Amino acid sequence: MKNSTEKSLSEVHSSIDTTGKSGFWKKLFAFVGPAYLISVGYMDPGNWATDIAGGSKFGYALLWVLVMSNLMALLLQSLSSKLGLVRGLDLAQASRVTYHPAVNFFNWLLAEIAIAACDLAEVLGMAIGLQLLFHLPLLIGVSITVLDTLLILVLQKHGIRKMEAFILALIATIGFAFIAEIIFAKPDAKELFKGFIPTIPNSDGLYIAIGIIGATVMPHNLYLHSSLVQTRKINRTTQGIKEAIKFNFIDTAIALNLALFVNAAILILAAATFFTTGHNEVSEIKDAHRLLNDILGTGFAPVLFAIALIAAGQSSTLTGTLSGQIVMEGYLNLRIQPWLRRLITRLIAIIPAFLVIFFLGEGATGQLLILSQVILSLQLGFAVIPLIHLTSDKKLMGEFVNKMWVQVLAWLVAAIIVILNGKLVIETVADFISKSEHPLVIYFTVVPLVIGAGLLLLYITLMPIIKNAKEKENRVPDGVPEDLKISVTQQYKRIAITVDFSKSDSKAISNAVSQGGINAEYILIHIVETAGARLMNNEIDDLETISDKNNMEKYKADLTSKGLKVETCLGFGNPKRSIPEIVNNKQCDLLVMGAHGHRGFKDIIFGTTLDAVRHGVKVPVLIVK
Repeated sequence: MKNSTEKSLSEVHSSIDTTGKSGFWKKLFAFVGPAYLISVGYMDPGNWATDIAGGSKFGYALLWVLVMSNLMALLLQSLSSKLGLVRGLDLAQASRVTYHPAVNFFNWLLAEIAIAACDLAEVLGMAIGLQLLFHLPLLIGVSITVLDTLLILVLQKHGIRKMEAFILALIATIGFAFIAEIIFAKPDAKELFKGFIPTIPNSDGLYIAIGIIGATVMPHNLYLHSSLVQTRKINRTTQGIKEAIKFNFIDTAIALNLALFVNAAILILAAATFFTTGHNEVSEIKDAHRLLNDILGTGFAPVLFAIALIAAGQSSTLTGTLSGQIVMEGYLNLRIQPWLRRLITRLIAIIPAFLVIFFLGEGATGQLLILSQVILSLQLGFAVIPLIHLTSDKKLMGEFVNKMWVQVLAWLVAAIIVILNGKLVIETVADFISKSEHPLVIYFTVVPLVIGAGLLLLYITLMPIIKNAKEKENRVPDGVPEDLKISVTQQYKRIAITVDFSKSDSKAISNAVSQGGINAEYILIHIVETAGARLMNNEIDDLETISDKNNMEKYKADLTSKGLKVETCLGFGNPKRSIPEIVNNKQCDLLVMGAHGHRGFKDIIFGTTLDAVRHGVKVPVLIVK
């Protein structure tokens, strides 16, 4: 089992020191790297299948989808990197401390499905590339891809910088190959620019457009990016974090625009060669490779195409491995050996690929690639929505919380993804039912799964909103402490008081002072419940902890000025455990707590801290409503 305080990708966490760099370019070079590992996921063989299908069938008409997808990816990846930099947690870890364990389990399962779908595309792409260059049977090529499990282990052993350099070399190979392909193809510039005008030709165009979105904005990359940015050691000050966010945004913008160039080049190549010559049904990579030689009249084009395909498959295989490690450790708090993790991921991808090729033939690989990208798209909502919630929470993000215009754009992107996917799911299920000889089987298998996934997505979307609305009823905005109005009597000698910087604090402290009077000693207790506090306990020194310490000192000064003897105590993690531990260690003879007044179903959502604390202390508990 993974230690609860272990960092995301602990083998390379904070392994590159950026704190000693001076000057813009030196600092930028220190931060450049993580986004390039992300970008390869945006140009994997699954993208090739959807781009070729879109270009051959609809010409340049879907170019705007690539641009829109790239802008969506830039926004979401920026939020992902900001989450990792500000909170020091990857998306899976942050989700684990936000949602119920059952929800986290299903989120992990869906993330694993997305990673398997991505790896399936990489397996097929590599196998096809090997077949095109060396004429190997596809089944042998698929089997050979098991061996690349060793590559990532070698690269990780030599450090994250070596891995980034390897990836950059592969990206350069892909880029130069497609520059040459575009020169050979000579696309029509006028028709090309028309492709940036948004249009959806028909339902087939919608299917391919959603596949392009799924291939471009990839859910596992959101988990990966929030972890990779933590490979840089930064100054944990406000200015240091701002600087890290700025340089990572530049890194992301450059890397994703390179990915956009590759994707656009593939679609333009397909449009200029296949669509214009009437080959409108080219959806398979092998057909594209064969036709390039016939149409362009040069043997270099198909060779460059195959080399770029192998480079794309090999580079993107790294992202699936690292993402699998991150989601398993983050959601399940479970750590296994890297080679075993990689082998499991690769076998999950190889088995369906092997079975499809064995039973349906090599001709089914094109449709299987497109299907893998649609599956990726269907998983997007389950990663995107938690990401938006987590980076829009002011309590957790402090001054780095998403600005309102960023929140609006992010939710618009999420709405586009969910609506398009919902339409696709409904149409696909309806098509299955209409064509099935036994529709009841689908009604009792597929339909319940779709409904269950929809309800899970609804819960993930609404739960943080409901929780925040409830907290706002009792909390002062931004946790600013209230002016205290105290009445004085005397009885107890050492009184503990839990505070949460809300309007209920005045009542709780007034009741405590009425029990102890001017001569009693008062211990103010506040528990820091952030994800970092749960992982690092009293070692945490994030923005919220600093803010809470300042608020406690404000209360202490206010009460001391009234002649009271006050001590402050900051706890970390779960209040049900931390509060009783502090009360018992401080030898208090009374505990005063504020109640939030919820019961029944709300207890399931908001917890039952009061009951747990009452059973954990050995002194009377005064609950103030």
